[in-house]
Amino acid sequence: MGGAGDTSRLFLALWPSPGVREALLAWRDCWRWPRGATPVQAERLHLTLHFIGSVPRAHVPALAEALVAPLQPFALRFGRAMLWEYGIAVAEPLDAPARLLALHAALGKIVQAQGLPLDPRPYRPHVTLARRAAGATALAGPALRWQVRSYALMESRPDGYAVVRRYA
Repeated sequence: MGGAGDTSRLFLALWPSPGVREALLAWRDCWRWPRGATPVQAERLHLTLHFIGSVPRAHVPALAEALVAPLQPFALRFGRAMLWEYGIAVAEPLDAPARLLALHAALGKIVQAQGLPLDPRPYRPHVTLARRAAGATALAGPALRWQVRSYALMESRPDGYAVVRRYA
């Protein structure tokens, strides 16, 4: 059997512009973190659309070609700081725009058509700000409006995330 180098760990995400990333960082830095909390590094901040998981590297080009879905630009307005179970600190949008949900659904159908499983849990759009953050105090962050015009197929690597392909 092949080794770990024979697969790519993939996910689909909305990737923030530098300005949105700075606003997310400002929001992350408004929290009071307990000792041991691990704030997410700036270059890892994103909003996941679908976690795909491990895919044989030989299949990645065909998957990347298949993951073209219609995208009508939309805006995300963030305004909820939440502390989820297991100490996950997140920023949630105030609402889930219909265009975000349509993109999520269209990409889910493509992922399934490629023979890959989907997470069965209901979709909860968010940006993870920190892990191991049980006991953190969520403070109101700056107003944040994220204009979405693209999404990306990403690979998770030990040294960070790499763009496999952007879709506009």
